[in-house]
Amino acid sequence: STWGFSGTKMPIKKKAKKKVAAAPLKAKKAAPPKKVVNPLFEKRPRNFGIGQDIQPKRDLSRFVKWPKYIRLQRQKAVLFQRLKVPPPINQFTQALERQTASQLFRLMDKYRPETKQQKKARLKARAEERVKGKPDAPTKRPPVVRSGTNTVTSLVEQKKAQLVVIAHDVDPLELVLHLPALCRKMGVPYCIVKGKARLGRVVHRKTCTTLALTSVHPEDKNSLNKVTDAVKTNFNDRVDEIRRHWGGGIMGNKSQAKVAKIEKAKAKELAKKMG
Repeated sequence: STWGFSGTKMPIKKKAKKKVAAAPLKAKKAAPPKKVVNPLFEKRPRNFGIGQDIQPKRDLSRFVKWPKYIRLQRQKAVLFQRLKVPPPINQFTQALERQTASQLFRLMDKYRPETKQQKKARLKARAEERVKGKPDAPTKRPPVVRSGTNTVTSLVEQKKAQLVVIAHDVDPLELVLHLPALCRKMGVPYCIVKGKARLGRVVHRKTCTTLALTSVHPEDKNSLNKVTDAVKTNFNDRVDEIRRHWGGGIMGNKSQAKVAKIEKAKAKELAKKMG
């Protein structure tokens, strides 16, 4: 024996492992239902590589070389937006509102001039009356809508026109550019309406630049006065506003984005200086 120490070792106690709480059970996802494949229909994926399957139809309108007249009218529309448009030209963009315009055309449709066939029938009936030995009585001209720039201009100058209607899309615009100022000077009510084709329909033509009413039947006097009052407030009485109002000056999307970027940078720099 050695100095009272025994050769036996003390047993080492093992630390009990902590039990970790089990993770909550996840709800098992339902397996997607298998597609029933019909053996009669075989899958044949297409290959759209060069020289392979025919390409699908795409919208290629952006890549079309449009006819020259279409390109010109589109460029003209863009230029009208970009450039500063002076008030005498810009006033033709402000047309009469829909409700008053429909009342006006309803009134003018009652005074449409006779067609060639109607004139032929009238003259034929008159000739037949003369053949029968009756005295020739020339028919009195009924009140009708007068059309054409020259005719309307002379009627305004003589102060015979009671209402003048001008189309907004006359080309070249110089044909009717003088009329609004002349009507204001002579105190004749005038209005600008959308569509020379719509005016043309009244006088049995494809298009018409201007129309004028000189006289109406007594039963239509009230409706003419209503339309005239509305037209005066919208056009004749707004001289100063029309004279001041320039058009155009609208930049494209790219230019607007560029300007906005510069403004943002300026604002950021100013905030830095102030902060």
